[in-house]
Amino acid sequence: MPRPIITLTTDFGLRDPYVAEMKAVILNISPEAVIVDVSHQIEKFNVKMGAYILASSAPYFPKGTIHVAVVDPGVGSKRHPILIQSKREFFIGPDNGLLALASTKLGIEHIYQISNKRFMLPEISSTFHGRDMFAPAAAYLASGIAPKEFGLEIRKIAMPRFAKIVKRRNLLIGEVLHVDDFGNVITNLGEPEVKQLGAKANIDFKLKNRRLKLKLCKTYSDVKPQEPLAIIGSHNLLEISINQGNAAEAFSIKEGDKIAIYHAG
Repeated sequence: MPRPIITLTTDFGLRDPYVAEMKAVILNISPEAVIVDVSHQIEKFNVKMGAYILASSAPYFPKGTIHVAVVDPGVGSKRHPILIQSKREFFIGPDNGLLALASTKLGIEHIYQISNKRFMLPEISSTFHGRDMFAPAAAYLASGIAPKEFGLEIRKIAMPRFAKIVKRRNLLIGEVLHVDDFGNVITNLGEPEVKQLGAKANIDFKLKNRRLKLKLCKTYSDVKPQEPLAIIGSHNLLEISINQGNAAEAFSIKEGDKIAIYHAG
């Protein structure tokens, strides 16, 4: 049988022992597990960034992969620890929106509140659920414990604002999910929304400080260097880019900014 895969996505960084502690817990329970680091450089407390990184990477892992994500500014509060069973993979972490993009993308089948103390460490810190609750849950799941054993099934998860798209008259309003290292502005608007507008050659954008009419391209090189463009990127999300340039700086756009597409021609 193939070895179980457990991925880790956190805002813990790499200078402290936190990631190593989670891995130690996993390996003590499931020594055959293959642990994959997606990223530990999520901006501190930035749930949106963590959700985007997780949703971008998860579809490329083998079926049955267990994803543990911890960006948890509300650790120790009333937010629930959850286990989501999707059609392909599993997601474990806080119910604060972090798991929403990835799990809905892969199709949610069941959601369980993690409450069975048999599958936690004996002592639960109020500040480190990643080590004491989420890592053990992932390891026990990898060892063959059925998802329903972790706690009661619940009906829904927290759906964050950044996962929603609003239709208002002729506008489709979303927001900037992420600005990558190239300065590409990645929105939560996707290919379905572009098709809904009937976009073929151009897309009109409404930003907080300007309007843009950009050519809808298939590659960055469809325009000249330093020219802006719109493109459906590698994760099927609409991006504002500049060929060999930085769109976020050029247009003063940052993560969380509202963005609308309102006409295509």
